[in-house]
Amino acid sequence: MTPAGPTPPEKRDVPDDGDQPSSGTGTGRAQRPQRKSVLLRLDPAVHDALARWAGDDLRSVNAQIEMLLRRALDDAGRLPRDVRPPRRPGRPPRT
Repeated sequence: MTPAGPTPPEKRDVPDDGDQPSSGTGTGRAQRPQRKSVLLRLDPAVHDALARWAGDDLRSVNAQIEMLLRRALDDAGRLPRDVRPPRRPGRPPRT
């Protein structure tokens, strides 16, 4: 018998936002920590404005929101020193 409802993000074996699932094959590269998933409720007009801005910058809405949050944290002096740099634009390299 399977539980009712969707599987929580931390239990899914599906890549999130381009990350590869950990395969444990030992490719020689360090495994990236799992990215956090956040449910965000936005006013439709705000989402539309973000989507237009993201399109202008050739980013996804998710990447645009992350860029804005990083910029706000940096401006406020609250960006952790050990935070990974933002992802490079374009397709991820082939593995």
